[in-house]
Amino acid sequence: MTDIMGKTALITGGTKGIGFGIAKSLLQHGLNVVITSRSEENASEAAKKLSQFAESGAEVKGIKANADSLKEQEDAVSKALLEFQQLDIVIANAGLGHFGSVEELTPEQWKETIDTNLTGPFLTLKATLDELKKQKGYYITISSLAGTNFFAGGAAYNASKFGLTGFTQAAMLDLRKHGVKVSTIMPGSVSTHFNSNNPDEGEEAWKIQIEDIGKLVIDLLTMHPRTLPSKVEVRPTLPPSARK
Repeated sequence: MTDIMGKTALITGGTKGIGFGIAKSLLQHGLNVVITSRSEENASEAAKKLSQFAESGAEVKGIKANADSLKEQEDAVSKALLEFQQLDIVIANAGLGHFGSVEELTPEQWKETIDTNLTGPFLTLKATLDELKKQKGYYITISSLAGTNFFAGGAAYNASKFGLTGFTQAAMLDLRKHGVKVSTIMPGSVSTHFNSNNPDEGEEAWKIQIEDIGKLVIDLLTMHPRTLPSKVEVRPTLPPSARK
């Protein structure tokens, strides 16, 4: 098992939802965590909330950085290194969704979806690659089952997540010679506020919970170095459609 205590992780879009759940799990296992957000206020507030979960001297820092800006991500890396001196784990989690028929989807919605969900993780990797190679670190993207299963109204989101899954798998082959591990996690229905969802504990108990994805990330990070689950699909055990 790989020892991860004391390592430093950067999570894009870590102020809520899946990113927040992953940050919480990492802090509980003694890792330092940097979370980024488009909003400096949201990043600071989330970091304060997360600090209560830090174990074994771990610390958390919130930084403003747009996922689709290489310069802002490079600045975030510089700040992370100034704070923690190393960067071992990078999780490209920031994402959004515009849904609707191709007849209704606007060019602006298409561009924002692709820029955030696909170009963003590429820029995240470019900004952190030198450190990942130096530390023989781990790069993880948060894709989706929508990256392998298409659906009506999902043209932009499907395209971004199909692309993200393919990008991550190609990056895995490119970087393993440097000792950098690369994986993508592809969740199904997760109980978050994504796409204006309003989670209700009773009604959404069947869904994947954010702490489940956090546990999955810990499992990946602590797996023996000889083994790499490069693409992990995860779905609810018993969704409503399976109960009939």
